[in-house]
Amino acid sequence: MNVKNARFILIGCFVSAALACITVNIYFPEATVKKAAEEIVNEVRKDSDKDKENKEKKGASRSFLEQRTFSFIPAAYAQEETTVASPRIRALKQSLRERFPQLRPFFENGNIGESNDGWIQVRDEASLGLKDKAILRGLVREENRDREMLYTAVAKALNVASSQVPRIGKIFAENWIRNARPGWWIQKDDGEWIRKSNENSV
Repeated sequence: MNVKNARFILIGCFVSAALACITVNIYFPEATVKKAAEEIVNEVRKDSDKDKENKEKKGASRSFLEQRTFSFIPAAYAQEETTVASPRIRALKQSLRERFPQLRPFFENGNIGESNDGWIQVRDEASLGLKDKAILRGLVREENRDREMLYTAVAKALNVASSQVPRIGKIFAENWIRNARPGWWIQKDDGEWIRKSNENSV
C-alpha cells in the first residue's frame, strides 16, 4: 500500500508540475513586441526636433491653448507601416503624433513625465493657470486613452492574451523613456522619478 501511495503521489506531483508549466508558459512574442514598440514610438515622435526648430525660426510664441487649437501635422507622415500594423494601429499612431506637439511644452516645463508602465503622468501644475491646467489634464487623459487602445490593438494583432497588455505597456514605456529628451521627467524601474540627462540609461 505504501508503495502504491508513493506512486500515486509521484504521479500527482508530475501532473501538477506539467499543468503549472502550461499555465505559466503563456504565448508572448517579446521580440516582435519590442520591435513594434520601437518603430511606433520613433514614428510618433519623428521629426519633432525639426518641427520645433522651424517654429522657433518663425518666432512662434503661442499659449498652450493656441497650440492645442491650431497644431497640425500632415496626415501623410502617419501612413508608414510598422512590424505590427492594422487600420486601428495606424489611426492611433496618427492621433498620438498629432497630439505630441501639444504635449511637448508640458514635458519641457516639467509638468508631465513618462512613467515606467507606459503612461504619462502629471508631475507639477504649480506654474499653470486654471485654463492651462484644464488643457493639460485633457491632453493627459486623451494620450493615456490612446496608449491603452494602442497596447490593446498590438495585443490583438499578435493574438496575445488581453492579460498581457500591461506587459506590452512596459515594453512601450522603455521606448517612450528612451525617446524622451534631456530635462524631461522619467520614472525608473524602482518607481523613482528623475530628470533625464544625457547620461541616463533607463
